[in-house]
Amino acid sequence: MSLPDPSRDDLAEARRILTLCMVCNYCNGVCDMFRMTHQLKKESVSGTPGDGQLIWLAHLCHDCRTCGSVCQYAPPHPFAVTVPRTLARLRQKSWRDRPWIAWSVVVLVPLLTLLLVPRSILFARHLAPGAFYAVLPWSVLCAVAGVPLLWSVLSLWRDLRRFWRASGGGTPSLMALLTAGKTLITLRPLRGTGLACANGTARRRSHHLLVSGFLLCFAATVIATLYHHLLGWQAPYPLDSLPVVLGSAGGVAMIAGSSGMLWYRPSPDRSTDPPAAGLTLPVLLFAIAATGLALLLWRETAAMGILLAVHMGCVAGLFATLGQGKFAHAPYRAAAVLRAALERHNGP
Repeated sequence: MSLPDPSRDDLAEARRILTLCMVCNYCNGVCDMFRMTHQLKKESVSGTPGDGQLIWLAHLCHDCRTCGSVCQYAPPHPFAVTVPRTLARLRQKSWRDRPWIAWSVVVLVPLLTLLLVPRSILFARHLAPGAFYAVLPWSVLCAVAGVPLLWSVLSLWRDLRRFWRASGGGTPSLMALLTAGKTLITLRPLRGTGLACANGTARRRSHHLLVSGFLLCFAATVIATLYHHLLGWQAPYPLDSLPVVLGSAGGVAMIAGSSGMLWYRPSPDRSTDPPAAGLTLPVLLFAIAATGLALLLWRETAAMGILLAVHMGCVAGLFATLGQGKFAHAPYRAAAVLRAALERHNGP
């Protein structure tokens, strides 16, 4: 599993609670997590899930907290069943959230720019094609974004392989891939099953806006790269160009989506979660979109240089923590949903 692993106490508490859930079975129709828990009960020799399966179930949970509101064994019952809190604790150990790394990088990039780039260049107006590279050379921009991105992708890939093996391994079938893809695209678990998830519709729309905006910005970056290397066209590009249109639409969608995630996020559990738990990712994505749009608006002014540095700092901060912060929940959850689809198609 991803390091650091959940403690033995965390795993023991999750096993205790889910064993009670297997016996009760009241929430079997609420979500896929409980359906998979019930299936594991039928398949397991010991009748209890293993460590890898516990962590898989934790990532399969979408934190709608419906089960917590209907559980007859929730505190103050002596059994003290707290499924949302217990599974959230397992997920957080896998994410290894370290917001100080992200915000250190966000501050470091513009600070180094202020120290290393002459004021006559940093605060001058650059209007010609290649204006961005007059402040920060193309090689520097690539290094600032590419090095942390490569490191995060490699570390995340390693951890996901461990996660997949621990949850059961195997090669996904085409039907499992299609089923998992449909679930991930529609975010069906946030619709509830008979019992609606709190703010489920708003959370689902916020996720869709954020992901759509992110993909539009990614497409704008890819097209701009092709312009640069294949056609020799250097940024900044005209307002009606494809990279600018896609990037602007993506930035607006990211701002709307990240704002929705902040507004509608589940309230932190005061007994276990710090007040700022889960805030780093939506705030950072909001900052990336906002600074990108600000750079577009003021790119022909003397503020362009410092805005570029701040924007790149936000991007580098995200890339540096892709495999350590809450962004990692996306590939982990995708793997968990795929595992559930595979179990469903291969199950009895």
